[in-house]
Amino acid sequence: MKKVLLFLAPLLIAIAIFFGILFFLDRKGGKGALQVTSVPQSKVYLENKLLGTTPLCACELEQMLDIGDHTVKLVPVQENFRPFENKITINKGTLTVVDRTFADSGESDGSIISLSPLNDKKDIEVLVISLPDRANVFLDNNPVGVTPLLLKQVSESDHDLRITQDGYKDKSIKIKTALGFKLNALLFLGVKVDLSPTPVASSQASISPENKVSKVLILNTPTGFLRVREDSSIASAEIARVTPGETYELVSEKENWFEIKLNTGKTGWVNSAYAVKE
Repeated sequence: MKKVLLFLAPLLIAIAIFFGILFFLDRKGGKGALQVTSVPQSKVYLENKLLGTTPLCACELEQMLDIGDHTVKLVPVQENFRPFENKITINKGTLTVVDRTFADSGESDGSIISLSPLNDKKDIEVLVISLPDRANVFLDNNPVGVTPLLLKQVSESDHDLRITQDGYKDKSIKIKTALGFKLNALLFLGVKVDLSPTPVASSQASISPENKVSKVLILNTPTGFLRVREDSSIASAEIARVTPGETYELVSEKENWFEIKLNTGKTGWVNSAYAVKE
């Protein structure tokens, strides 16, 4: 129970100050706030510059960030976990909340929550995006559709948002909608681990290859494909595209990248945020 409370505490704190940020920020400054939580503790980088360690809240006026798109990166203090990197949007006078729970490859989960202003100041919307997509969405335990999903005319209140998909752990978060804003929820699902007992090995000898070939499974992406690059960098040239659900032979790996062998025989690099070793 203590572990559960410790895990929920940062997210509950974020929700508690979500609206406070909306009404007490200096809206003339063109700034927005950022809160980052993680399990385990992580170093937080923004545009490759160290901001601090989690739990982190750039919520004071002098700490706030320029509005616009930014790249945030979380590097766990436990080196056996892969760093997490993603684009975030800082909007004027609002709080963007990033949360990440690190686990073994493919099992990590998290969320990025932000608010963006609507033209109709009397309207409320909730946009739910998941990785992978086509997840079932429940709002206050009521099924409302599958991701990606835009909900309109949502009540101004606290809500329970939950998404589910076969083969992945359920993801639940608390949200609070605001009049005149669209709440953007980007949710990352962790692969569900099969805890069934391992069958007892047969006493009969069996022939198996000396070196088992590792495979890489391509996960769902927002674009419906994943770019294969010449080198392990987003600045490297794109040499091919692969499709979610396909598997490829793993050649080597670096931090945040897998080198795979394509069907053409060529090799290239894919971002490990959208792929998992089998």
